[in-house]
Amino acid sequence: MDFFIVVISIIDMIFTTFKVPVVKILRLFRTLRPLRFISHNKGMKAIVSALVQSIGGIFNVALVVMIVWLMFAILAVNLFGGKLNYCSIDSLEYHTLPQCKINRGDWLVQSYNYDSVFNAMITLFAIATEENWPDYMYTAMNI
Repeated sequence: MDFFIVVISIIDMIFTTFKVPVVKILRLFRTLRPLRFISHNKGMKAIVSALVQSIGGIFNVALVVMIVWLMFAILAVNLFGGKLNYCSIDSLEYHTLPQCKINRGDWLVQSYNYDSVFNAMITLFAIATEENWPDYMYTAMNI
């Protein structure tokens, strides 16, 4: 590990003198230096080995969560698919396509929508992480 970090640092220093900006990514490998501490500390070694052994269980749980989200995404596509649109002029005043077209507006699709299963999964992930969820809620309430 030490050899690998030293070699990457030397390559980084050589390319820095030649002003090659792409190789700045190699500096990212310097973050591996604290990993040397793991081999010297028995407690840290036990923690890391427990984490590595639990990767299979974590993968199984993530798979179950994805299947549950897939079911909710399919339900959301059936309930809300094609309905999360808005008028470019005034989305609060013009709720329908004919009203928007009469007033010369563009009928646009929300960036978060349930028009496909993939978009529904992304929207459900954003709601689960509570990223702008009030906006999603108010948009869904308007339909």
